[in-house]
Amino acid sequence: MALARPTPEQIAALRQRMPAAFGPSAPVRALRLVLIAAAIAWIGFLFYWFQITPQRLWNGLSGLSTIVVLMIPPSPGELWMDILKGLAESIAMAFLGTFISALIAVPLGLLGARNVVTNTLAHFSLRRIFDGFRGVDQLIWALAYVRAVGLGPLAGVMAIATADIAVLAKLYAEAIENAEKRQAEAIEAVGGNAVLRTRFGLLPQVLPVMVAQALYFFESNTRSAAVLGVVGAGGIGLQIAERIKVRYWDEVAFIIILMVITVALIDQLSSRIRAKLIGSREGAVGI
Repeated sequence: MALARPTPEQIAALRQRMPAAFGPSAPVRALRLVLIAAAIAWIGFLFYWFQITPQRLWNGLSGLSTIVVLMIPPSPGELWMDILKGLAESIAMAFLGTFISALIAVPLGLLGARNVVTNTLAHFSLRRIFDGFRGVDQLIWALAYVRAVGLGPLAGVMAIATADIAVLAKLYAEAIENAEKRQAEAIEAVGGNAVLRTRFGLLPQVLPVMVAQALYFFESNTRSAAVLGVVGAGGIGLQIAERIKVRYWDEVAFIIILMVITVALIDQLSSRIRAKLIGSREGAVGI
């Protein structure tokens, strides 16, 4: 027996009962169109606000191409020893700033971990303090410390350390919260106090991760140290700023190439160390 074909009225009634099977409804489609139009209007307003025009873009690219031509061939110049000294200063600033921040972030991370400090108010307050410090960029801290302690690498070290403490503390707290609970529970079951529980139940698990994260920040801070030097915090950035002022673009190119090579070497070294540390995490039995 052949089935009767549904009438248009039956199809319309079926669509009303099952709108999801036939795509979004008319109000949803209208809302999407409104949101798309609003996004396009907002982007257009930003272009108008910042005066981004094809003429300005063309002029900027033309000026950039002129600078690139002047960079070829790169040259160390006569003061190449100052360049090497500035690069070494930047690496030292990044290392010392990262080391100080990682050292201070360990106890802060323990205090910020929910499975170590169970008081909800204390945990919430400390996490909000971390968020407040993470909202201030290294460059802002560098400008403040340059005014406080004067020009030089000390301001850069303090800026890197201050900016990274809260970020590392948050990462360390999350790593501690995600640690395996059975080891800590076993120590607690045999009569261990909170200190022993943390020392032998949590830290052996998360210490390789902590060191790996600190190494990653050291690699990142090596690049950041160049920017901090531009505002007077010492390092290779100061050498770049001086050469840009006098338009020695070939020497600027040489410094950039030197920085790229240095960061690449640090990245390779830290990547291998991180792989070894995280790979040995399961077998970590002590500190």
